[in-house]
Amino acid sequence: MSLLGSLVIILVSTTFFNHLFARMSLPGVLGQLIAGIVIGPAILSFVHPSENLTEFAEIGVILLMFMAGIESNLDQLKKYLKPALAVALAGVILPVLIMGGISFLFGYHFQEALFIGVVFSATSVSISVVVLREFNQLESREGATILGAAVADDIIGVLLLSLMIALIGGNQTAPAGGQKSLVIQLLFQALFFVGVYLLVKWIAPAIMKLTDQLLVPTSRTICAMIICLSMAFLADEVGLSGAIGAFFAGIAVGQTTARAVVDQYIEPIGNAIFVPVFFANIGLELSFSNVFSSLPFIILMTLLAVLTKWFGGAIGARLTGFDQQSSQIVGTGMIARGEMALITAQIGFSAKLLAQSLYVDLILVIVLATLIAPLLLRWSLSSQKKF
Repeated sequence: MSLLGSLVIILVSTTFFNHLFARMSLPGVLGQLIAGIVIGPAILSFVHPSENLTEFAEIGVILLMFMAGIESNLDQLKKYLKPALAVALAGVILPVLIMGGISFLFGYHFQEALFIGVVFSATSVSISVVVLREFNQLESREGATILGAAVADDIIGVLLLSLMIALIGGNQTAPAGGQKSLVIQLLFQALFFVGVYLLVKWIAPAIMKLTDQLLVPTSRTICAMIICLSMAFLADEVGLSGAIGAFFAGIAVGQTTARAVVDQYIEPIGNAIFVPVFFANIGLELSFSNVFSSLPFIILMTLLAVLTKWFGGAIGARLTGFDQQSSQIVGTGMIARGEMALITAQIGFSAKLLAQSLYVDLILVIVLATLIAPLLLRWSLSSQKKF
């Protein structure tokens, strides 16, 4: 099928499933992923993976991470810095150690086991926001802490992902005896993060200020896209993922006065075509031929995905003065995975850190954990109302 025909089918199916999942108060991104599974080789076989769709998907993940960076509310993190950091750190450490350790016992290589832990260290707060708003708890101490912890979670997760790709990915791509080239690559990666600091502090504000002088429609959005794509390109060049560069570009632009305008115009660009193609493309790459043989691993990982975030978040909240009921709300509010975990898994798969069969298993675990998350958060909030 031609690229245009494939795009039509993808957009029709992702829109339908997005709407269906939203009606059930579930993340639309899961609907888009399910759409890819339904129309792809796993079920109906209407659309097959192709190089052109992969290119669209890569732009989608870059725009998605750029928007995540723009929307990372650092002021929210500063307001509840202590509890948010405690919740985020505990919620990252437990999945990395426990899920990584259990994966190692299942016979996966150390680098695969470690990366599994990194995948499940991410939290997708969008689904928690829907439930918190439903109970009018978005502005509560618990709600604000969950939002702040999600910001810290994203930043920690991206740094862990950067480190994994820099060290493990670098080792895989380096030629035999190429230790010198690996050291040079790590040096360039360190310089990249120096550049990120300069971008946030001075370069992005200067560029966005310059846009006020340009007689070009949507000049702020164009310059923001230049920053986004440039950082994605540079990250690729130094051996990191372009998505990582886009995330830090988003943080840089998000700290300027152009944040609201850029966010308003970038979101339609991404969500109209590129982001749905990214999530659908994940579904297109899935095959369930070996799922039954992996069921014990999938069931155990789903259980651990729920418990490690739940108890990690609750421990972090408890250590910073929350009572047991509030700690439970914070813990259940951190369970949901979603787009960040999917992006991390996809980047690991593209960087050959994950085998195809393991990648499929992880996607299923992410979906299952995300479906369970709102049920547990609603239960926690309902229990609080009773007391």
